[in-house]
Amino acid sequence: MTIYSSHIAVAVALPVEGSYTYGVPDALAPLATPGKRVLVPFGRRRVTGYVLGETVPSGGYAVKRILDVLDPVPLFPPEMIPFFKWVADYYMHPLGEVIQCALPGGLNVYDRLTVSATPGGLTVFEAGGRDLTPLEREVMTRLKSGPCRLKDLRERRVPAALVQTLEDRGWLVREAVLQGGVARPRMERFAARGDGTPPASLSRARRDILALLESCEEMSISDIKAQVPTAPRLVRAMVEQGLVRVYEKQVYRDPFGEPIPPDTPRTLNPEQAGVVAEVDAVTGKGFCPFLLAGVTGSGKTEVYLHLARKVMEKGLPVLVLVPEIALISQMERRFRARFGEAVAVLHSGLSAGERLDQWQRILNREAAVVIGARSAVFAPLDHIGLVIVDEEHDTSYKQGADLLYNARDIAVVRAKLSDAVVILGSATPSVHTCYNVRTGKFRELRIRRRVASRPLPEITVVDLKKVADTRGARRFITPPLHAAMTAALERKEQVLLFLNRRGFASFPVCAACGEALRCVHCDITLTYHRLAGVYRCHYCGYTRKAPCDCPACGPAPIKLLGMGTEKVEAAVKALFPDARVARMDRDTTTRKGSVVRILKSLRKGAVDVLVGTQMVAKGHDFPNITVVGVICADLSLSFPDFRAGERTFQLLAQVAGRAGRGDAPGRMILQTFTPDHFSIVAATRQDYEAFYKVEIGFRRALGYPPVSRIIQLRISGVDPEATRETAEALGSVCRELLQQEAVYRKWVTLLGPVEASIQKIAGRYRWQMLVKGLRIGPLRRFVRAVSSAAPNLFRHPGVRVVIDVDPYFLS
Repeated sequence: MTIYSSHIAVAVALPVEGSYTYGVPDALAPLATPGKRVLVPFGRRRVTGYVLGETVPSGGYAVKRILDVLDPVPLFPPEMIPFFKWVADYYMHPLGEVIQCALPGGLNVYDRLTVSATPGGLTVFEAGGRDLTPLEREVMTRLKSGPCRLKDLRERRVPAALVQTLEDRGWLVREAVLQGGVARPRMERFAARGDGTPPASLSRARRDILALLESCEEMSISDIKAQVPTAPRLVRAMVEQGLVRVYEKQVYRDPFGEPIPPDTPRTLNPEQAGVVAEVDAVTGKGFCPFLLAGVTGSGKTEVYLHLARKVMEKGLPVLVLVPEIALISQMERRFRARFGEAVAVLHSGLSAGERLDQWQRILNREAAVVIGARSAVFAPLDHIGLVIVDEEHDTSYKQGADLLYNARDIAVVRAKLSDAVVILGSATPSVHTCYNVRTGKFRELRIRRRVASRPLPEITVVDLKKVADTRGARRFITPPLHAAMTAALERKEQVLLFLNRRGFASFPVCAACGEALRCVHCDITLTYHRLAGVYRCHYCGYTRKAPCDCPACGPAPIKLLGMGTEKVEAAVKALFPDARVARMDRDTTTRKGSVVRILKSLRKGAVDVLVGTQMVAKGHDFPNITVVGVICADLSLSFPDFRAGERTFQLLAQVAGRAGRGDAPGRMILQTFTPDHFSIVAATRQDYEAFYKVEIGFRRALGYPPVSRIIQLRISGVDPEATRETAEALGSVCRELLQQEAVYRKWVTLLGPVEASIQKIAGRYRWQMLVKGLRIGPLRRFVRAVSSAAPNLFRHPGVRVVIDVDPYFLS
């Protein structure tokens, strides 16, 4: 057995718990430092691992050695390792996959098993020397065209035993091919002045090149070529003469686009100045969490900018989170105008190369401010001074796949581990954060007035039940809304129309039999998208070309009931033919840069009416929008979720805040079928305290968060019977454990298993269970005990069980 002088703990990028101990050969020992990737053997494969630090083998097993160190410098500071471990433990997710989720994509390398035919196998197959079964012939036919992944054969339902049989015959061979690592730094050739003396007979073009290099320390070959077209050929000869030095250098891809003119800090009003002074007094003195509750248009961003300046002057970096990419553009512009090149961005809209470049800028401490969506919470910052979570109430901070973290919550944890100040900002704080203020966990800061004492918008409520018999566009663009839009457009002001549903018609039904057009993969109705000419499922993406026959009774006209942003856009164009209308929803913002283009058009006054979903309700600041119309305020109230009232209040209060942010007063026309619902009443009065008082009463009575804590177990599978049986078996294990352990009976309440409210999505049948209690610790211990007692249920080949700690969506 080989004895190694040093051993390291490695988290591998696979769905396995904890870390593993590897030996380090002496030649690699100086390189294998925490934060770097290493290539390690794992079973029969080679995979990427992340060095966590030195360790001591526990004994009783043969220690394998690392094969290579993949990075010249660490990809994340050692300070982040306790943070990664906390996230992995809290969300019950493999540590290696947590780190993989945090890092820029496309870095890791791994073995991919491939299968290829041997020359002898091809000879036998082509000669037809022995009788082949149909499946054997299919495999050899596929391999005749070249190697393929072993996974591809399995997807064709080729048994592993057959692959082994053909390998034993010598007809095929399995190989592990190292793949991955597609994201790499961008390298570019640069030139600098050499030590050689130029001859007297130097050509004009070569003199121009030397003049360029003498005017600056270095210059890229591409920039030289822009001024001297023959430069690449001439530079090669000048290198031989010693006149020029050429070398490669990493350059950063630019994710920003157009330059931003610098601005000057604005004078703070007394409320803003008081907030800055209170936060500055505790910065650098340990962890301190704040809720900044400021009404819409109160200038929270300017407060962030002043605080960032003060923190940066102390030599500490700043992390700023916003809920969606649509808001990054606005926040990025404000921070770049103030801090220039000191700003980096991290979000999913960047290419793999751009994200890697931004990551390295942060690692190299070339950026003191990082702005991004939820994944930016993992930015490789060292000794953070300030963490800002803007629009902290937004559900977009909750990750919906793989590692199911809440960026707002772990931003607070990261600040705590870094002894930093954290500010959660919102005009409509989440009930969870407000509860933390009421229980003394957070400190509250308030800004009660808008900038320049601008008034909050006047809100008019329209009862849609009174216009239910109206036909055409006036059914959803009611007379009060139409009049307000007309007046605003005549004054050359802008209008925002909000409807949280995209598409043209949300409920297409057969005119003959009344059957709805439904998705074949999901238990949901299709939505008609007129511009695309399709009926589309908003859950799995399934489409049917329009027009189409009724699936129940054949050829029959389809009635397009319901509405979406497409229908509203068409109605506005018909009612206001001279208005310039734009739409902002997921259908119009899929292409890179599309969000920025729409917002830029709005900012420049090239759009008169903007129609959009919830992405237009969040944090945007356009002074010329004076009228906001809410087409139907009740859509979010219909969700089968205890947070439905909270989301409705937040959406309505936020969208109202888009009006009247300039010199002209604002107005909102709020259309609803339930004008007496407490969430809508509170939103019309902009009265968060009244909303919170009623909402927290409901939560206490029902025992729902934030008064209690929840872990959701989601069970899904393609076979409805296997899914049901797994869910019921999991429920039996949970109930048995509760009966056996008194400590769990004290702290744990079990709800379910039951079928999910949407029983099938993307071809998978869905069940769920809720594990509920007053404290999260016993709940997590209970779920771990269940997974240990029945590991076969969590590793069922055809059924997936997902653990979601602090779920946000229960449908």
